[in-house]
Amino acid sequence: MARKRAVTTQVGRDSKTGRFIPIKEAKRRKSTAVVETIKQSGKAKCAASRRGGLS
Repeated sequence: MARKRAVTTQVGRDSKTGRFIPIKEAKRRKSTAVVETIKQSGKAKCAASRRGGLS
């Protein structure tokens, strides 16, 4: 049986406020923002695949 790959997504987060921001902006503001990789839970995977968000 083939092993399932973990589904992950990247998000940008402002370091000062903790709010989510676009990834482009987080990469541009390296001193005050971070790009995080998050594992998605089972429900999130199903919802994202229905929307076509996973690739």
